[in-house]
Amino acid sequence: MPLSIFDVLVEPFALGFLQRALFGGALVAVLCGIVGTWVVIRGMAFLGEALAHGMLPGVALATVLGVPVLIGGALSATAMSLGIAALQRRGTLSYDTSIGMLFVSMLALGVIIISHSGSFATDATSILFGDILAITSVDLYLLAAATALGITVAVAFHRPLVALALDPRIAAVLGLGPRSAQALLVALVTLAVVASYQAVGSLLVVGLLLAPAVAAGQWTTRIPTRMLLAAFLGVLSVFVGLLISWHAATAAGASVAATAIAVSGLSWALRAALTAIRPHRNLSPSSERNTCAPAS
Repeated sequence: MPLSIFDVLVEPFALGFLQRALFGGALVAVLCGIVGTWVVIRGMAFLGEALAHGMLPGVALATVLGVPVLIGGALSATAMSLGIAALQRRGTLSYDTSIGMLFVSMLALGVIIISHSGSFATDATSILFGDILAITSVDLYLLAAATALGITVAVAFHRPLVALALDPRIAAVLGLGPRSAQALLVALVTLAVVASYQAVGSLLVVGLLLAPAVAAGQWTTRIPTRMLLAAFLGVLSVFVGLLISWHAATAAGASVAATAIAVSGLSWALRAALTAIRPHRNLSPSSERNTCAPAS
């Protein structure tokens, strides 16, 4: 007997662990949609990737010691963020070079800790690819708190962060120095990466951080609207990814990340198709100027 649409879309989520995975993944998607918008606008994708891998030694050490892995990951990612800031303040290394040096150092340290442990294979897989199906009720509270904190910071410092994206001198006039604004963005990225670890792991976190924001950028240039659309597309990716994982028996975290990338690709293709069939309009000089600057 063929399955109905209800059976395909709804019935899997009657299970408690899938409900927690959906709610937890949705919280992560909202946080990543907000923070990922800034990551894309500011060109900080490499930082997100580095922080995701920079969590590895803290998570590995926490697993060996038997303490909560999120605590170890958070401490490790925070240490890396502070290290990047310290190297940049010295002025001897460029921003991307500082990130690259610490990225390799933290990744190497994590591999050393993993290789030193005799029975770490299963835990290493969870670290790299996440285990969204293992999200607990306590994890949901932590994710809700992290998402609320990210939203609060993004709203409270919206104008200075927009000014930083346009011109660091404007950010200074608004009372938030460029270095402070940059540090705030790094803190937001760190929060998103640590919160996303449980859902998709350190290897796939950047996909959920970037793909929905990139997809949303095809349809709007206004930052608040882009954040809302990115959050919606992220939640949709979590929902579809979990369904694919359930029906196709694939890894849940990887399915969510792959779905987010697919949504981004489909968004780009649809936008390109609409642009191709839409009659070309001559833009006035004023409208051309308006499209060059990011809207707040």
